[in-house]
Amino acid sequence: MAQAAKKIVLSASRDIPFNKLILSQSNVRRVKAGISIEELAEDIARRGLLQGLSVRPVLDGEGQETGMFEVPAGGRRYRALELLVKQKRLAKTAPVPCVVKTADDGISAEEDSLAENVRRVDLHPLDQFRAFQSLREQGQSEEDIAARFFVTPAVVKQRLRLAAVSPKLLDLYAEDGITLDLLMAFTVTNDHARQEQVWEALARQPYKEPYQVRRMLTEGAVRASDRRAQFVGVAAYEEACGVVLRDLFQHDDGGWLQDPALLDRLVVEKLQAEAQTIADEGWKWIEVATDFPYGHSAGLRRLRATGPVLTDEEQATYDALQQEYGALEEEYADSPDDLPDEIDQRLGEIEAALDAFHNRPPSFEAAEVARAGAFVSIDSMGNLKVERGFVRPEDEAPVEPEVSAAGADGDEATVASGTDVGTSPAVQRAVITIGGASEPEPEEDEGLKPLPERLMMELTAHRTLALRDAVANDPHVALTALLHKLVTDTFVRTSTAGGCLEVSVRHVFFSAQAADLKDSPSARSVDERRKAWAADMPVGDDQALWDWLDALDEASRLALLAHCVSYGVNALFEKVDRYGGAGLSQHGLERRMRQADRLARAVNLDMAEAGWTPTVENYLGRVTKGRILEAVREAKGEQAAQLIDHLKKGDMAKEAERLLADTDWVPEPLRTPGGPEQSVEAEQPEADAAELPAFLTDDEDGSAQGEESDPVHAIAAE
Repeated sequence: MAQAAKKIVLSASRDIPFNKLILSQSNVRRVKAGISIEELAEDIARRGLLQGLSVRPVLDGEGQETGMFEVPAGGRRYRALELLVKQKRLAKTAPVPCVVKTADDGISAEEDSLAENVRRVDLHPLDQFRAFQSLREQGQSEEDIAARFFVTPAVVKQRLRLAAVSPKLLDLYAEDGITLDLLMAFTVTNDHARQEQVWEALARQPYKEPYQVRRMLTEGAVRASDRRAQFVGVAAYEEACGVVLRDLFQHDDGGWLQDPALLDRLVVEKLQAEAQTIADEGWKWIEVATDFPYGHSAGLRRLRATGPVLTDEEQATYDALQQEYGALEEEYADSPDDLPDEIDQRLGEIEAALDAFHNRPPSFEAAEVARAGAFVSIDSMGNLKVERGFVRPEDEAPVEPEVSAAGADGDEATVASGTDVGTSPAVQRAVITIGGASEPEPEEDEGLKPLPERLMMELTAHRTLALRDAVANDPHVALTALLHKLVTDTFVRTSTAGGCLEVSVRHVFFSAQAADLKDSPSARSVDERRKAWAADMPVGDDQALWDWLDALDEASRLALLAHCVSYGVNALFEKVDRYGGAGLSQHGLERRMRQADRLARAVNLDMAEAGWTPTVENYLGRVTKGRILEAVREAKGEQAAQLIDHLKKGDMAKEAERLLADTDWVPEPLRTPGGPEQSVEAEQPEADAAELPAFLTDDEDGSAQGEESDPVHAIAAE
């Protein structure tokens, strides 16, 4: 006969006064972790004890119960109750729900304590996200939820954002089909369809990274750190119903503005308003653009500013502020890093007031303003940039000799040239030009196609500008280059015409240039040096200029010579004239590039040190996949190239930009050929054909067709 299974008998449950409980030394939990005792006490005070304690009777020496009970499982709850008793928020004799184990049930107190903690299953994060969402739907604020669960409001916002991800992705997360890091990346947008679309695109890839998700979700959006967004202001963009994507889990520089068209419209409107205010100053013309290319003011005469004019009252205020600032600095000179708060605040107020005086628009003569204009744009930091006082050649006053003519009454009248600008109304002409030239996307091809012609022109514009800066900082090389020009003109018959001395520096401008050229370190260095010289130079008076130059010390004369010579540097790759016209010949281009390489070696030009770095915009997004992989392979090795060779062209270019950052890699047209052992031969007369420079002999597989020592460069596409 089969024996019946023994029925399980559960331990009795009853309320025991708190002062009859003591903490057992058999509790296995020794390391403090998780929620603090203080927070648990506050939670018990609010909602009561949700789980009873497991207790055992305390026996005396003879094995008899003493009426006291030890707590081997539930020690943290016991300590929280103990804290409430100490705070007199709970009575010492308050009944505590307990499960009472018998002393002789054959299971030790340590085993009970271990089982209670080991058998516990933590809540899945997704369940917590959804629970927070339910509380929010019940009307509790994010701050209330944060206070009740002892987290910050930011944590609540994060978990609510996670709960709002597409249900399809949440189901994948519940089944461990997607990591929490990836799920957090999807919270950048609330568009479930877009989230699922991005996941479907990534699901086929062997490697899935959060940055890929964020990049795909924000593709086409504009970062809040973009100068246009800084100029308009994110708040103004949102007031115009613009949507901002934000990342609650990573620093996002303020998020991404999802509507570039709206942002551009707001930029134009604000620039137009600023331009109208500036036009009221009396300028003849105002040119407005989000950005102007490098050299946009070339060929225009710059008016000499007289500086802001202060009234007597303003001058007194300015002097008083200067005096107060100096007195405070002197008083606290011994402790500049430990200023009282009120003094630090006052110094900041004085600095702001002085800056307001310093940043006033410069003053110009009214007669000059009437024929001059200004450029209005945005600088690289997103601030309004106004360049005042430029006169176009056609607006210059005509210069005519004074003529004495007899009047009808026999008196002489003087007739002078010029325009009575005092009676002429100012003409304001605002031209809005936003955008620039574009070029077709290179064909998708794994091979090393020739570099696009415009890209070659832009790259060599960077190199030319860097060469100018380097030559201007090396008077010895500049003087050598100038002497070379003079000796060539003296001993080799060339066609020259006009002038007292047939030596000149023709300022070469860039017909094709990348958007980042004007903000490059070379451009800033060249412009700052030009402004420094122009500030002291008596332009407009030929004799005064001669006297000023004659009085310079030799070091200054050499430095100025180097600066002037540098403007004649032309290392540009340009389209050759195939039909023998007046344009650049193939031989002329080859000769130019040989000389540019020689000059680069002389000044030890390094384009990476000069500040050029490969980006999607200036190189990687405009060459074939083969070129991108070649760049990564050269800079980071074959393994790095293999990591991205499965990506689409756009993603590959962005990944390559990240990989090539801080590697000092530059493309072949920007590299300086080797030292003296690779120096080019002496130049031949114009009639003799010279060797092609190495970068013009590179075929698609990268092999050079000249001497083996020639460096490898890329040929421009026809």
